[in-house]
Amino acid sequence: MKPIIKVIIPAYNEEDSITKVINDIPDLVDEVIVVSNNSTDATEQNAKNAGATVLSEPRRGYGYACLKGMDLIANTNPKPDIVVFLDGDYSDYPEQLTEIISPITNEDIDFVIGSRVKRLREKGSMTPQQVFGNWLATFLMRLFFGAKFTDLGPFRAIKYDKLLDLNMEDKTYGWTVEMQLKAIKRKYSYVEVPVKYRNRIGVSKVSGTVKGTILAGVKILSWIFKYSFK
Repeated sequence: MKPIIKVIIPAYNEEDSITKVINDIPDLVDEVIVVSNNSTDATEQNAKNAGATVLSEPRRGYGYACLKGMDLIANTNPKPDIVVFLDGDYSDYPEQLTEIISPITNEDIDFVIGSRVKRLREKGSMTPQQVFGNWLATFLMRLFFGAKFTDLGPFRAIKYDKLLDLNMEDKTYGWTVEMQLKAIKRKYSYVEVPVKYRNRIGVSKVSGTVKGTILAGVKILSWIFKYSFK
């Protein structure tokens, strides 16, 4: 039986990239949900024109946008079997969604992370602070929890019932690491799938600024230390 798959794409001022992202998503997806995170450009209109369901979340924050998408799913039927999270800046390769969900559909794995391995990354696609931050976060998760993650990549898939059980709460930069930490705590089965990664279209709202980099780093580390002492 074909699984029901829904994709959530948080997007803030991604008018130049969002159409490309949506168009490259495989046809096996049942619904693409773009959550405009207080965008002031044509992101919403371009996403609608490309066939996505578009929501508006005025509160700025990656987690706020993801939670808004989840709220829509919770209030519609039928419920999906798998939810995929994907960025709206075209740095990921949406066509790799089939590879991301394969461990879930073929091996009954609960949770899959797209790992942005160095050999598949376009030069300059991740800043030095991103590379270091990912290394530090995954090293600490390995040290404290015995986790096998190597990345906090945003391209990820999870069984819908497992996602609900995580009771996600982070509203901003800590969303990805919160999901991974809670999956470890609940002993979910998980794997990483190597994915390609390219230079994003436009300027990053997180790694592209000193403030964003610092705030993201603090939030990620705070989640790790919070869970290490639980």
